[in-house]
Amino acid sequence: MNGQIHFTLNGEKVTSDRHANERLLDVLREDFKLTGVKCGCKEGECGACSVLLNGVLANSCMVAMGSIEGSEVVTIEGYSKTKRFQALSDAYAQTSAVQCGFCIPGMVLACEALLAKNPNPTDAEIRKGISGNLCRCTGYNAIVEAVKIAAREGKGLW
Repeated sequence: MNGQIHFTLNGEKVTSDRHANERLLDVLREDFKLTGVKCGCKEGECGACSVLLNGVLANSCMVAMGSIEGSEVVTIEGYSKTKRFQALSDAYAQTSAVQCGFCIPGMVLACEALLAKNPNPTDAEIRKGISGNLCRCTGYNAIVEAVKIAAREGKGLW
């Protein structure tokens, strides 16, 4: 199926002429130059390509363009302009939860999706909420602590 696909990207209405079977990941990186969306496994296993699709965490490597007509897509570039991002970013810095940074855009969006549903999660709920995002450098303890700090210090944001 060829034709125009209309959606909202980071708050702006956009159109794509890509084939409906193409991956959202490729369109975001190639057409919109949003390189915070990382290409990791291309199989929906690592979370590096995570975006918020209609407010729900999604692996953009598994999303066909034809399925997003009329949808809202938020990447780390759009999310980074929010107060919620700043609270998470500050908490990540406090706990040294960033090393190489490859996983961080997707991990931060996973944390946002979790806190949007549950603004005061337990350790177990945090670990479950980020479980689809792999981190090979930092480890998860610092990230769990960062989410707890963001939840505590960002009261009222989520």
